[in-house]
Amino acid sequence: MITLPTFLRLTLGGVLFGGLIAVLTPLPTSAQAAATRSRSRPQPRTLTLLPTSAQTTATRPQPRTLATVPTSAQTAATPPQRRILTINPEAVPLQRTSDGRATDPATGLDSLLRTPGGRITTLTRGQIAVSAALDQLGVSFSWGGGSAKGPTIGIGRGAGTRGFDCSGLTLYAWSKAGIALTHYTGAQFRQGRRIPFRARRAGDLLFFGGGTGDPTHVALFLRDGLMIHAPRTGDVVRKTNFLASPYFRSAYRGVVRPG
Repeated sequence: MITLPTFLRLTLGGVLFGGLIAVLTPLPTSAQAAATRSRSRPQPRTLTLLPTSAQTTATRPQPRTLATVPTSAQTAATPPQRRILTINPEAVPLQRTSDGRATDPATGLDSLLRTPGGRITTLTRGQIAVSAALDQLGVSFSWGGGSAKGPTIGIGRGAGTRGFDCSGLTLYAWSKAGIALTHYTGAQFRQGRRIPFRARRAGDLLFFGGGTGDPTHVALFLRDGLMIHAPRTGDVVRKTNFLASPYFRSAYRGVVRPG
């Protein structure tokens, strides 16, 4: 049994021992206290926002478009388009030379067709026929010679010569304009419309000779008093001023426009 004196001694000893422990335990510094308070304080939560569909579309890597060079097979499949020549069987349009001057084909067709860089927008059939005939300047006269394909070996006096006779030249020239003529001057005189002399224009056929029967000679009208024709054996396709020739003036029979 614990006596009162013993109890008092034990109690006093416990108090003294607790005070000693409190004195010996170091107090926390201000930094440690702040850290302790920080750790014990609830931390704010960070919200992660998901990107919208518009944002993901904007930030998504875009596909790159590659420019491909066409292969030779592809370029062959798409060749440059050819220019189409418009044939106007009636109109006689103004045309422009390389220096920009307007030229009337009724007075300047021959030089216009030969002008380097000259631009012809629309051709009549007669102008096409004249152009084809001018390409044959200097080709030999051959009796019975000439076809829609060009000069040929003639017959009779032309059997040894490759070239054109008068109706062979006009037949060839007008075939290039899409008109088929017979290889005979008398027949060509009836293969088209009769045109008054004052209304003649490039490509019209001029007929001469023969009295009251079939004409014996035919030429293509160029401009003013000029025509292109195959004159006679021993000669060549040439241009002639028929208005300056007493023979052609007196032998004139009429103008015919084929077609």
